[in-house]
Amino acid sequence: MPLFLGLDTGGTYTDAVLFDPAKGVLAAAKSLTTKHDLSLGLKGAIEGVLDCADEDVAMVGLSTTLATNAIVEGHASPICLLLAGYEPTALDRAGLRQALGSDPVIFIAGGHDPQGDEQRPLDLDAAAAAIRAQAPKVAAFAISGYFSVRNPGHEIQLRRLVRELTDLPVSCGHELTSKLDAPRRALTCALNARLIPQLQQLVRAVLGLLSERGIKAPLMVVKGDGSLIEAALAMETPVETILSGPAASVVGAHYLSGEADVFVVDMGGTTSDVALLAGGRPVLNRDGATVGGFRTMVEAVGVHTFGLGGDSEVRQDEGDLVVGPRRVMPLSLLAHQHPGALSVLREQAGSSDPIRHPGEFAIRQRPLDAGQASLNPAQTALWNRLGDGPQPLAGLLSGPSALRALGRLVDRGLVLMSGFTPSDAAHILGLQEGWSGEAAALGARLFLRGGTRGDWRPAGDAAGFAAQVVEQVVRQSGQVILSSAIADDDAIAERDWGGLGRRLVGRALAGEPARVPLVAVQLRLTRPLVAIGAPVAAYYPEVARRLHTRLVIPPHAEVSNAVGAVAAGIVQTAEALITQPSEGLFRLHLATGIEDFSELESAAERATAAVQGQADAQARRAGAGEFQVSLSRKDKTVREKGGLPIFIESRIAATAFGRPRLAR
Repeated sequence: MPLFLGLDTGGTYTDAVLFDPAKGVLAAAKSLTTKHDLSLGLKGAIEGVLDCADEDVAMVGLSTTLATNAIVEGHASPICLLLAGYEPTALDRAGLRQALGSDPVIFIAGGHDPQGDEQRPLDLDAAAAAIRAQAPKVAAFAISGYFSVRNPGHEIQLRRLVRELTDLPVSCGHELTSKLDAPRRALTCALNARLIPQLQQLVRAVLGLLSERGIKAPLMVVKGDGSLIEAALAMETPVETILSGPAASVVGAHYLSGEADVFVVDMGGTTSDVALLAGGRPVLNRDGATVGGFRTMVEAVGVHTFGLGGDSEVRQDEGDLVVGPRRVMPLSLLAHQHPGALSVLREQAGSSDPIRHPGEFAIRQRPLDAGQASLNPAQTALWNRLGDGPQPLAGLLSGPSALRALGRLVDRGLVLMSGFTPSDAAHILGLQEGWSGEAAALGARLFLRGGTRGDWRPAGDAAGFAAQVVEQVVRQSGQVILSSAIADDDAIAERDWGGLGRRLVGRALAGEPARVPLVAVQLRLTRPLVAIGAPVAAYYPEVARRLHTRLVIPPHAEVSNAVGAVAAGIVQTAEALITQPSEGLFRLHLATGIEDFSELESAAERATAAVQGQADAQARRAGAGEFQVSLSRKDKTVREKGGLPIFIESRIAATAFGRPRLAR
């Protein structure tokens, strides 16, 4: 019987499982994710489950939260976005300007109209000049043409030009979605380009380790809809791996728990992800996944992602104790890996002098993605200082300019901050072990010395403060579950609560009040909770109690993502659109361009053959062995007052379903 190797690379841990399709999980292991060199964490996890059975591995599945985390935390590689035929006002739609930040945007004459006809000739000379100027400063290019889903010709020409002038990755909007809404398509394309260098680093690390062990099995990557694609294709379209980790976790949660109609919550180091299982299948968001406040055009599991995890930053916000949404390295982990940090914490805790940024550090997270030219002098100076290991902010920051430079390095995901987290609180309370409990306690003392603002009243010692942090995680986790349930319930909307509703919900999630109120509130979730992820045992029994629902933490819950990475299958869909620009003319819009016909059925026959061939090719490129293709056609018409039908459009789709090819 062939064996499957499942891998999941998260923000904190890398997981591995050895999976037998007949017997289930044979072995499981966890290793810390090492973002400066992903192969180190991967190697530790793989060695924990593999011995001499390497030659029996027939397939390797990989899921990852790196794409999701990069968007949630605002960490991404610098890109240049080329917009053909767009007006500058497009940047103010779909959050495009916010998503791009300081990355360059080049507007180029070109684009098409809704019928697929060229609205202006493409200005290739201006494009070439922009590509040459921006190539040394960016890690990838993104290309979006106006109405490119009706005619991708200009995007294809610009992609060819980028490849002629540079060796950088390039992403085109028409390859990622066939839906209208140009700014949102440009946003999706930009996010895809930003993620290419990071996913390439991960995939190459996995392939290198498999090669070292003589494993010749195909490497598959989990998409956001829970299906699989071959690694080479995933590196070209990494935006499709947005919510890869949550999708894999839902697939794995169903397999491990046997539950069919539940909420699944996956709590990791960086995020909490909530999804709905209906009839054993993940409910998909057909309109596009929303991650980090950005609504993409990626069809994915209908998951709600929140910046709340075991490694979320504990901070004060307007006088309240808040956890997240930014991930930082726990002080207990920092001192465990870098003992010199413990000496700094001891010195800061023993000092009676005021300290700026007490208990806070910065550390390099991963290598430069676009070379030294992408850093300004202030950023370069900080980057070089961090080459010697983690540095306390008290000695690293000399003024506002240094703080801004550090913020930019953090935004790009090159540098990681370290501070107090729920993982530190768990070490203090004995809920977690393995890292430096002393560093966690020192960090708590330093946090308490920082003073308070507003209504929050800190505990008097480290243990009391740690209990306050755990309580805050429980409350915010309950809010996460409740917000997700309300978002999926058409009968109620969170925006309609008003101040009273929010206070009553907050009272219900607060558990036992200090005094008996005149109005008591209880919440009941009508579906059970399946909780997976390493930290859930510390928080979710109490969350489920306050939501009055049944909790299931299945066996191997801590590696559910890795299980889902080998339990999924391959699904690939190709679509074609037929429109009628004028009487007697039927226009077929394909991924390769437009074709005109005088009869609808002739266009439909050509469309059917095209999408069937495209779905077949996509399935094979995605790594499918045996698969089946199903066809669908939806004609849209309206009727005149006299009852005569008027043709609007026809959509013809082919979907291939199958399992990955296995090594022989």
